Amino acid sequence: MNKGRKTTQEERAEIVAFCIENSKDYGLTMAKYGVSYQQIYSWVRKYEEKGVEGLTDRRGKAKPEDELTEADRLRMENKILQAKLKDMEMENKLLKKLRELKGGGH
Repeated sequence: MNKGRKTTQEERAEIVAFCIENSKDYGLTMAKYGVSYQQIYSWVRKYEEKGVEGLTDRRGKAKPEDELTEADRLRMENKILQAKLKDMEMENKLLKKLRELKGGGH
């Protein structure tokens, strides 16, 4: 675990997207990105409450590199929404398969 490692807002969005795309598998996300469970959970929760703007690091002074262009914000939002869509598609496939197994294919 990289304790206290710095991440950019774009990296936080990528981590949130990966976590959501993998059905909020925090353990898998921790292993892939070397970030603590608490941090990932916090970012996912902040994203769900405020969108990409919730992933801004508010500690200390606002730095110019934290300023997002509209295109940057939309790119990150798009990445997370695509991850949500993939997760929902996977869940839908699993539910469909479960119905087939229970009901003989109807």
